[in-house]
Amino acid sequence: MGYSRRFKKRYLLSKEQIVQGRLGRITGTAARVYNSRSQAMQTLKRMPADSNPVSGLTYYIDLLNWLLEGNGVVEVVARGQRGVIQESGYGAPDVVGVLLTYADGAISNLGVSYALPPQYPALGHAARVEILGTDGVMLLDDDHTDQLMYSEQGAEHVYIPGHRANMVFLGSGTPGDWALGDFHGPVATESRNWLDHLSMGRPCFLATAQDARRVVEITMAIERSLRTRRAVELPLAAEATGERLDK
Repeated sequence: MGYSRRFKKRYLLSKEQIVQGRLGRITGTAARVYNSRSQAMQTLKRMPADSNPVSGLTYYIDLLNWLLEGNGVVEVVARGQRGVIQESGYGAPDVVGVLLTYADGAISNLGVSYALPPQYPALGHAARVEILGTDGVMLLDDDHTDQLMYSEQGAEHVYIPGHRANMVFLGSGTPGDWALGDFHGPVATESRNWLDHLSMGRPCFLATAQDARRVVEITMAIERSLRTRRAVELPLAAEATGERLDK
């Protein structure tokens, strides 16, 4: 499954530190992702009008599930706020905040907003991830503000046809970027990892179908909590049949 955040160098390095035990027991995490409302409009064209920007947050839900591997989410609380996206004819919230509680008591604070101004310099996700442990902490800045370009000719957006921005954060394209005829970034690394796994039997770090199912269950709980303004327990029981989604 294509949760490509696993293949950004900074997150691969963070996984290594956790595997080596350098942070001790993980007690809390935080992740937030911003994007422009131009990206929100492009995304919502293929989604129901009342869907929220949780589609972008799914990458970071999977990332945190991977970093906290073996420690499942047991409760979800979510709140949202509506404004400029709703004024554009969609029912999606501008901002969503989520609190996840894990089986051992660890908590994750997640946030997402796809309502930044249309010409915001990020050409994809602008993110920050933090991991707190009993023996250490990691603060991962993924906003791309360290590579700024201004051009009177403008730069094209990787996802949005015809969208050009004069000021951009280089390297902020979510899947990666073209440079000198080659593609660099998480999707390229992800693809090579899969091909190396098939051809040489090397370890594969792609999300499995079961990993993706856990992410879907959490996003369904987020949407249910947004509707009901109540905490939602996991495993999630189907409203109609009572069948658990983890079977």
